[in-house]
Amino acid sequence: MPRISLKAVRVNADMEQKEWAKEVGVSVATVINWEKGNTEPSLSQLRKMSELSGIPMDFIFVPDKSNLIEAKEELQEV
Repeated sequence: MPRISLKAVRVNADMEQKEWAKEVGVSVATVINWEKGNTEPSLSQLRKMSELSGIPMDFIFVPDKSNLIEAKEELQEV
């Protein structure tokens, strides 16, 4: 199943971070942290992003720090 990053979901909806934050009901800093994988949106926020973008929630990839750290470690081993 293809997975779409939070940033790609926002860009696909043709919105800047400021507009996206307003529509989802969060600050721009929160959107930036989501896109960097520093924090994760709640289920209700994901549902809103899905509605705004027209992308099913199952296709939205939410990075978490542990996955990013593991990927970085794997790259260093190569």
